Amino acid sequence: MKDDRREFDVIVLGATGFTGALVAEYLCSRYGVGDSLRWAAAGRNEQKLAALRESLGSRATALPLVAADTLDAGSMRQLAERTRVVLTTVGPYARYGSEVVAACAESGTHYCDLAGEVQWIRRMIDAHHDSARRSGARVVHCCGFDSIPMDIGAWFLQKEARERYGAYCDSIVLLVKAMKGGASGGTMASMMNLMREARADREVARVLARPYSLNPEGEQRGPDRGDQRGIRFDADVQSWTAPFIMASVNTRVVRRSHALLGYPWGDGFRYHEAIRTGRGPGGWFRSAMITAGLGGLVGLASFGWSRSLLERFVLPKPGTGPDAKARESGFFNLQQTGKLPDGRHIRSRITGDRDPGYGSTSKMLAESAVCLALDDLDSEGGVLTPAAAMAAPLIARLQANAGLSFEICD
Repeated sequence: MKDDRREFDVIVLGATGFTGALVAEYLCSRYGVGDSLRWAAAGRNEQKLAALRESLGSRATALPLVAADTLDAGSMRQLAERTRVVLTTVGPYARYGSEVVAACAESGTHYCDLAGEVQWIRRMIDAHHDSARRSGARVVHCCGFDSIPMDIGAWFLQKEARERYGAYCDSIVLLVKAMKGGASGGTMASMMNLMREARADREVARVLARPYSLNPEGEQRGPDRGDQRGIRFDADVQSWTAPFIMASVNTRVVRRSHALLGYPWGDGFRYHEAIRTGRGPGGWFRSAMITAGLGGLVGLASFGWSRSLLERFVLPKPGTGPDAKARESGFFNLQQTGKLPDGRHIRSRITGDRDPGYGSTSKMLAESAVCLALDDLDSEGGVLTPAAAMAAPLIARLQANAGLSFEICD
């Protein structure tokens, strides 16, 4: 619901970066400037902000620009107090995100980001969940490809199961059937920073290893025992599967959603993610290649000297990304299989019409911010998840505006 007591509905922090500029372009195209959505672009460099505004064309001549430093607590507090929602693309969030979250939690300002850094999200929960609840701020991490399709997808499948069969699924397995798009430089930078922290601090490593590490304190137990690390055959879909690199984030977000919603799907609910590679020897071989490649990447990222070589010569750099043609030709196709208490299955398909790391992610993040700013949500404040904060309104926006689809296959 709109609140005219603040100057802006949304401030895009990090708007001059690669993903931030895509978010700004989307907001300008979809909502205009100063029309149905009052939004502004923010960043450290005023010249770069001015160049961004110029690049958006005549439709953005009235776009407000805000100079702000993510490492300055006072600057972040001033920023947060001017808007209903802060949308930030400035990562790695463990380096550049903490002051923003603190300012939003204290000032009652909603917040969304693209964080996939489990150890940092855990810190934000511990430090700011209570203050955000008191102020009414909805702090929502993981509002891109990690982890909206998976988190909202699980909520969607459970809602459909209840409506169609009168019961929730005991378990859900999400398989990546097809995906086209380049690796995100920001995601890779966050992964490298995560590996540094894990090597330096055993507690960080323990947080990353626990399947329920994002659940509320005292509720970090359940039937799931860890993410897939090797080749498996899924009998329900008759396909070989391989580990999915982002499962370590997405699974924990889905489990936190279930906890925040009050465990409606039961204490024994299980959730799993993997990549579907097909049947027969070909499927097994593809699974083996993905498993070996992922194991090699993690192994090289675990040591300082090899991690530096990866960052310098192999991995995409933060702030860079594919051109418009590559983004528009990308897509993703995810499949969910839910198992009901009586043994029956319900299946869904989740698709996106752009590359997951940039084209689709920028739209998901933008619509999350607009949902937090303009929709009448019934969730309380706190460090939340997409599903716990805004499931029904957000899924409607994603399907209407952002090129995503959620549909039952049965």
